[in-house]
Amino acid sequence: MKTPNRHVLRWQIAIQEYRGNITTVHKSGNIHKNADGLNRWATADIPENQEWVPQEEHHIEGVCVTDFGTEFFNQVKETYKMDKNCHILCKLLMKDCKDP
Repeated sequence: MKTPNRHVLRWQIAIQEYRGNITTVHKSGNIHKNADGLNRWATADIPENQEWVPQEEHHIEGVCVTDFGTEFFNQVKETYKMDKNCHILCKLLMKDCKDP
């Protein structure tokens, strides 16, 4: 393995105390669908966090949630249909979907 990045290195250090007492089991993507989200679990953006990097950007101080009407989503669907590649991709993704 090449030099591990900070996330892999932190993981290696964390599991060293369990070496010899754990078993790693591979679960394919079809069975274990939430692995991607767990691998990217957000850490607190505070100075006490060892991964914290000070930034001069403005932080999000609020979120506004709006309710789009069906007309908006119908317009989005139509634009997807106009793009050939996007339309093919949508058909492939919806192939096994039970909801229209």
